[in-house]
Amino acid sequence: MISLVLESTLIAHGLPYPCNLETARELEAVARARGVEPRTIAIIGGAIKIGLNDAELQHLAQARGVLKLARRDIALAIAQKRDGATTVSATMYLAHRAGIRVFATGGIGGVHRTLKDEGGRMKDEKIDSSFILHPSSFDISADLPELARTSVAVVCAGAKAILDLPATLEWLETFGVPVLGFQTDDFPAFYSRSSGLRAQTRVDSAEDAARVIQAHWDLGFTSGVLVCVPIPRDAEIPREVIEPFIERALREAEEQKIVGGAVTPFVLKRLAELTDGASVRANIALLKNNVAVAAEIAKRLQVQS
Repeated sequence: MISLVLESTLIAHGLPYPCNLETARELEAVARARGVEPRTIAIIGGAIKIGLNDAELQHLAQARGVLKLARRDIALAIAQKRDGATTVSATMYLAHRAGIRVFATGGIGGVHRTLKDEGGRMKDEKIDSSFILHPSSFDISADLPELARTSVAVVCAGAKAILDLPATLEWLETFGVPVLGFQTDDFPAFYSRSSGLRAQTRVDSAEDAARVIQAHWDLGFTSGVLVCVPIPRDAEIPREVIEPFIERALREAEEQKIVGGAVTPFVLKRLAELTDGASVRANIALLKNNVAVAAEIAKRLQVQS
């Protein structure tokens, strides 16, 4: 049976209960309906799980104190016998160790935005209209170096819209990670079908995507490949609609001195509140779409290899 990897951060940190459990079950059902076996990755009680049964999904959806795991945190969770939900970087690493080469997620992490004033000075305590969100940051998700060194194909809706998307694309280019637009010329912006930026190239079918992925690895490259799938049209939140909410949520995170791995969960929660749940509905729709596309790519990749 062909396997498809899913991450577990969405369950423990991305959605409230019971929506998180319902969504996890639905995503696995989408994969099975397309003839592949879903393997949701997590750490339960210090044990690596490459695939969760329903009781484990329920546990992860309701448990308190579940760690959010990037690559560097895996050993800690194992040694301390903790529960941990895997982010993109940890999921990629564990998938590769398990010999699974295709992974579906919502959006990857990337280069974070920073707040600076019009003159390029870092933000002080005052927040007013003279401050703008300014690109470029040393806050870079562990997802990016993982993509540069781990040969797993990641199917997503681009990078999360709360990030500095131009800088994220530049990082991927510099470190040799192919960025494929699936049936699009553009780099998607998670909630929106286009970021206004171009993908490296376009592929119009799962077979075309699998051919590029396999050729990349046949050449001896050890990086992952990013396959970017636009959110379905009927679920899209246009960029001009979502962007003011993103800026507001990021400013609030800055004001409250929320840093590191806590920023993304905070901002996504605030977006859900500010959009009356529209961002959550969009997130779920794009996840289902990504899993469907990833399942087809996994099947074609099996044939290619």
